[in-house]
Amino acid sequence: MNQSSNDVPAGNNGDDITVVHLMRHGEVHNPEGVLYGRRAGYHLSELGRKMADRVAEHLADRDITHVVASPLERAQETATPIAAAHGLDLATDERLIEAANVFEGKTFGVGDGALKKPGNWKYLTNPFRPSWGEPYLEQVVRMMAALGAARDAARGHEAVAVSHQLPIWIVRSFVERRRLWHDPRKRQCTLASLTSFTFHGDKIISVGYSEPARDLVPSHLLAGAKPAKGKSKAYGA
Repeated sequence: MNQSSNDVPAGNNGDDITVVHLMRHGEVHNPEGVLYGRRAGYHLSELGRKMADRVAEHLADRDITHVVASPLERAQETATPIAAAHGLDLATDERLIEAANVFEGKTFGVGDGALKKPGNWKYLTNPFRPSWGEPYLEQVVRMMAALGAARDAARGHEAVAVSHQLPIWIVRSFVERRRLWHDPRKRQCTLASLTSFTFHGDKIISVGYSEPARDLVPSHLLAGAKPAKGKSKAYGA
């Protein structure tokens, strides 16, 4: 499989080529530093809305005929300007939702209380499944199904599906035949990024990755960046 790290196909010349862009939502307003996961009530920050608008501008000339999002507010709000730019109704797919996590509602990072409580240690025993949340293979199954549905809805054209960091990274890792367990700090899936799957018929023939709003993303949140002091938590995505 061919992989592009910087770009995606600029257009389609036949009905056998379809592109599905899996987009991570923009920055979330979360001053308490909660791992919000699937919790309702977490909306884009002002910066997150700028990220969504930037990607909508980036995709304005693309052949997009279908826009779909996770049911969570931050994904819906990220997808809205993209759908509007193409005159499309925004669809919702439950399969694009964030991965379940037993630490939702808590702060969870290096030095935080969640790791110091013995009652939580039982959830940290198996990083390969993982023991603290939705199994990786279950994420693969639902995300591949969501990808297939978006592909079918945009046959011969392009679709945008707004989801969350972990499910996007897991399905990309599966398609590119990498192990599913990983170091979360090394995920290549920054805020408002596009992980783009090109299909020939029903078969994925390439995966591309791009960051149209990279200049708006805080440096400590870019893939591989060292955490800034006081900003080491991964609150969910």
